[in-house]
Amino acid sequence: MAETVDDLSAPLGQNAERRKRRFRLPFTAMQVIAGLLGAFLLAFIGFALFAKNPLGGEPMVNVAIRQKAKEDKAPPGPAAHVEPGQKAGPKQAATTEQKTVTIIDGSNGKRQDVVIGGNSPGTAASVPAAPTMTTGIDPRLTEQTRYGMIPIIADGLKPFTVYAADADRAKAAKMPTVSIVIGGLGVGAAKTMDAIMKLPPAVTLAFTPYGSDPQKLVDRARAQRHEVLLQIPMEPYDYPDNDPGPQTLLATLGPEENLDRLYWHLGRLQGYAGIANFMGARFVATEAAMAPIIREAAKRGLSYFDDGSAPRSVAAALAGGQALPFAKGDVAIDAVPTSAEIDRALAKLEALAKDHGYAVGTASALPISIEKIGAWIKTLDAHGVMLVPLTTTMLKSKSS
Repeated sequence: MAETVDDLSAPLGQNAERRKRRFRLPFTAMQVIAGLLGAFLLAFIGFALFAKNPLGGEPMVNVAIRQKAKEDKAPPGPAAHVEPGQKAGPKQAATTEQKTVTIIDGSNGKRQDVVIGGNSPGTAASVPAAPTMTTGIDPRLTEQTRYGMIPIIADGLKPFTVYAADADRAKAAKMPTVSIVIGGLGVGAAKTMDAIMKLPPAVTLAFTPYGSDPQKLVDRARAQRHEVLLQIPMEPYDYPDNDPGPQTLLATLGPEENLDRLYWHLGRLQGYAGIANFMGARFVATEAAMAPIIREAAKRGLSYFDDGSAPRSVAAALAGGQALPFAKGDVAIDAVPTSAEIDRALAKLEALAKDHGYAVGTASALPISIEKIGAWIKTLDAHGVMLVPLTTTMLKSKSS
């Protein structure tokens, strides 16, 4: 029998077969794949954290905007920057075309409108240039501020008289009159257009300063011969739970800050005959806060309309002290927006007009409100009552 030799009993270096060694990698294929994926992930995270690309790779297009060359004789335009209370001279007229672009911050979605052109070198970028004057706006009755063009008195003319709607005031003085003010317009183009197109021109329309393009709707309203008011958001008692919107006038702010906010609102629109409160039960009842606003409205040739929603409002007394054209809402027509309640409110408004010679109703642009008010207006002639713009009622109440 063959003799068996194992590794332990064999002499060193004798009868031992040399084993072939197999070369092995210090890692497996799966470990290689995992390592590559990890490296890719780390590179991606590093790029996202440290690369300055707030748009996150969103496609971008650079558009060159060419500005028209200056002409020898520039057409009359809005004045250059003038602080409120100062009158712009003829040398301050804008002579270059202006373009507005919206910049969107890709990291937080914040939008910023920037006006290109119209500013002389060195003008602060944060101060917007004047908007293009709209049709029917008298450039003499505007001055440029950092918030845009706002109304002023000029050459003996006031916005209250220039932008008042036409009316037969001699006839209105001899018979009962009613005025209707539709408020809350400008936000919601469909309902605003319903009020503009479905109601007669003698109905006064009040616009809030908000909305994507409120001036376009105001221009349409004035083209239909409606009289326009600008509603100023003011602090209600339950503010900020009930918030009228950005730049709200607050009873807790000082006069300078509230006036600055007022200028912001005044610069949002052009062509209004007066201002009105938008909410504001607390603000209009605070004399220290309200008095500077009434003085400023008088200074700028505007009127003031109190919608009547705040029983403690001091607006009437303050307006009387400033000889400011004023009116107050007597009946909230659609406080309860049902057919029966609106009919009842309109009947009350008509009775007040016959008793006192004039009355003012307020409403929103709800479809049922526009429908019922439109139908009621058609009956007024037969009832011996005349529908007139709000400015006519203001003049009638002042004379009486």
